[in-house]
Amino acid sequence: MSLPPGLANWHWRSKGVSSWAKQWFQTELTTVVFSEGDATAAITQVTDVEGDVELGMRKSKLLTIYDCKIDMKWAGTASDGTAVEGKLSIPEVSHEITVDGDGKYVYDFTLTTSPSNASVIALYDLVRKQFPLLLEAKFSQFPIDLLETHGKDLKVEGSPAPSGSTTPAVPAKSAVSAPSTTGPVTKSTSTLNLSTITVSTNFMASADDLFELLTDDGKITSWTRAPAKSKPVVDSEYSLFGGNIFGKYTQLDKPSKIVQTWTLKSPNWPDHAGTMTITLEQGSDSTQVTWELKGVPKGHEEEIENNLRNYYVRGFQSIGLGSAL
Repeated sequence: MSLPPGLANWHWRSKGVSSWAKQWFQTELTTVVFSEGDATAAITQVTDVEGDVELGMRKSKLLTIYDCKIDMKWAGTASDGTAVEGKLSIPEVSHEITVDGDGKYVYDFTLTTSPSNASVIALYDLVRKQFPLLLEAKFSQFPIDLLETHGKDLKVEGSPAPSGSTTPAVPAKSAVSAPSTTGPVTKSTSTLNLSTITVSTNFMASADDLFELLTDDGKITSWTRAPAKSKPVVDSEYSLFGGNIFGKYTQLDKPSKIVQTWTLKSPNWPDHAGTMTITLEQGSDSTQVTWELKGVPKGHEEEIENNLRNYYVRGFQSIGLGSAL
């Protein structure tokens, strides 16, 4: 006899996906490339992926479980036309770093080409600066693709079929909350238990510059590393992270305040729009940015707060906007 979906999803199940993960890293990381002036470089080969990758289900929560060491080769052309090659090893790419924000990636770069002139050294410096930003965008996408590809194999929804089997539901694609592990919210908005979360950080930048980074789609992509659409006009629609966060601007007071509806395309988010209020308080040498999101389902507060910190705050930090002490 089949267990009801709620009870079936409560028990621990797991699926090993190490082979799929190795192929994912080999395919995705070798698309990393940058150019600056006449200099260019790219990841040319993923030579080794060590470690195990699993997707688990416990108490109706999908859990990404992984800790990998990744070795790569890179190659490029210096501004004077010199061919340059090197290696890169990252000892830990894990759920703890990528999703929980617990720790930082370590990058062990090696230059295999002789540092014969200033152009070679300049390219090597660019590689060490640019690759971490580009690779971390890929690492953030990994748990999203892992859930989307394999989550349906573990999650049981709906009534059992006559044969006793169940039809797995395909999880929706998400960006900011997809790496989290919370199960879907199915209550109607009239019965939802909602709460408010707040994240606040000081950045070494002006309120005017930060306002544009938050509303100008040409600048949003610099810190999200993903497609965005935004026209900073009241009642106009916006989308972030390839459409996985979307809504409409309801108030724009440049450069001090942004109010927008906020919806997450995810099985973890109910069928309703939250309200995101972003305030920017200019100080003498920094600006305090506060994200206040109202309408977060009870039980999902920690998940959403972690994702706001990992994707919004760390996104700003990734483009050099360090937090003020």
